[in-house]
Amino acid sequence: MDIHTPEYQYVTGQRRETFPALFTAFEAANARALAARAWQADIPYGAHARETFDLFPAMGPARGTVVYLHAGYWQSRDKSQFRFLAPALCEAGFNVALAGYPLCPDVTLAALTAGVRQALPAVAAALPPDQRGLPLIVAGHSAGGHLAVELALSQGPDTPRETRIAGIVPVSGIYDLAPLVQTTLNERLRLDAEQARACSPRFRLRAGLPPAIFVVGREETPEFLRQNDGMAQAWRASGNAAQSIAVAGQDHFSLLDVLARRDGLLVEWVRELAGGAG
Repeated sequence: MDIHTPEYQYVTGQRRETFPALFTAFEAANARALAARAWQADIPYGAHARETFDLFPAMGPARGTVVYLHAGYWQSRDKSQFRFLAPALCEAGFNVALAGYPLCPDVTLAALTAGVRQALPAVAAALPPDQRGLPLIVAGHSAGGHLAVELALSQGPDTPRETRIAGIVPVSGIYDLAPLVQTTLNERLRLDAEQARACSPRFRLRAGLPPAIFVVGREETPEFLRQNDGMAQAWRASGNAAQSIAVAGQDHFSLLDVLARRDGLLVEWVRELAGGAG
């Protein structure tokens, strides 16, 4: 097997024997999170059946809201599989909205990305009025990391305060989609070279974007490390604040286990970004 091929770097090389046991643990943690408090589930933000979000209110006085976008290479998985990430953030004083989205090839990637932009106003509308001006952080993992960046790029001078993003935490994201055209992932993405570039936020950066903390597991493939560091460098080169962090000893999914801890890095980073919001 050639480890230098896109198929290895983005598909087979990312797999680990530990994943089945880890996913089983995630499911148990999801059940505990669902039972812990009352969720508002499947609140619509668009016309498609998957354009919904689950809202988990902050415990105690709210300090802000985190919108989280799930993994799945834009073609699999569901927001309900990542509820285990919410409790630590809620205990730290943040509302958590887990946003779903339509999957390829049911929709094109361009349409999927455009649709997700409707989520932020819907989340804001679902919050109590006195919480709509609090810091809004967008986080996402893998495909969700890409979408978190796309949401940041959709912001402009006229963005209302209640949907203005204070910072983003993209985790193990893909920001230059060109390599995916040469992988089996493209059987459902159906991208050609021109479409892949158009859907790559790496090439549409500008000044005035929110602070970003780009995160990856140190044990992921070299391409994921390159994507993470390259995006942080480009973010800074465009005049924006960015950090690039590779978490030692973690792969694509074990990283989420680390982030979900009550004293974990995700809580730390969200607090950092929310504290810097003006």
